[in-house]
Amino acid sequence: MGTASTQLPEGRYGRSSDARADHKLKIAGAVLGTLLLVLVGYFAYHYVAQNKISGEVITFEPHRSSVSVHLEVRKDADASGYCTVRSQAADGSEVGRADFRFDGSATRIDKVVTLRTTAPGTTAELLGCHAD
Repeated sequence: MGTASTQLPEGRYGRSSDARADHKLKIAGAVLGTLLLVLVGYFAYHYVAQNKISGEVITFEPHRSSVSVHLEVRKDADASGYCTVRSQAADGSEVGRADFRFDGSATRIDKVVTLRTTAPGTTAELLGCHAD
């Protein structure tokens, strides 16, 4: 004797409850993915568009109790703000941190600043620039 199939004929009685649940999960995933994409885009836009001052370390030269840092700062003509620079010792401990202000109407500023340290610094790192 043969065994009878316990499955319903496919397509005859509508979707199974598993198929309905899978469809709802796909929709929920698509909605959440879209919301996440919109949120990331919003924050990226505000970070790029609203950041009126930015900078980078060109070179640095460590000394016994300070570090000379050559900064290049780009900003809007009407913006003023500051950049935070720090230095670390060879063991990774922070030995100096300071904020340097940038005002005026120039849009590109090349400046060598001196960061005083508590011990010989081996690095100069720009932590960030912030508009007022």
